[in-house]
Amino acid sequence: MADDAGTSAGDDAVFMTSAMLKAYSHPLRRRILRLIARREHLRAADIAAELGVPANSASFHLRVLADAGLIEEAPDRARDRRDRVWTGRKRALNLGDPQNPVADEALGGAVVAALAEEHGELVRRVLAWSPEYVAGRTTEVHASFVQRTIRLTEAEFEDVMRQVNDVLSAADDAHDATDPDGRYWQLDIVVADDTI
Repeated sequence: MADDAGTSAGDDAVFMTSAMLKAYSHPLRRRILRLIARREHLRAADIAAELGVPANSASFHLRVLADAGLIEEAPDRARDRRDRVWTGRKRALNLGDPQNPVADEALGGAVVAALAEEHGELVRRVLAWSPEYVAGRTTEVHASFVQRTIRLTEAEFEDVMRQVNDVLSAADDAHDATDPDGRYWQLDIVVADDTI
């Protein structure tokens, strides 16, 4: 699963339906989606063990995610007909824009608030780690914080965001999944112009 909720659509972006928003708004389901993105193929029992939730709860949330179109079964990975293995759908998710407004504004707002809270947690983790790196106590790179200001038109900005998404997709596609040095990196790009 490589689905990422965002606000800038690329060529492969899908605008979220109300069912997707509802499914994505639940914190355990977002954790399940991130876990599937990292492992690519998982069973309910794997998810339950990894996240410390009952297997029946994991199964329920997997069905909700599947019904919403956020994940799908991977029958080629199943051991038999009764074995259900799940995988994500490789595409970017877009909450909405003026041409494709969100169907449920309150639900869209709740998803944005949840994403902002998760982004804040990511920033807190980076801030907790960075003193070790900048003081030279560790040389391993575990995060990055880059800040840059550039002047662009709205059309130029949208083009840059499409290019960033294309570069990230190409890097993901080119990565050797069997490389033991591979790690999962959460990338949050936060941008704002000087009018907000």
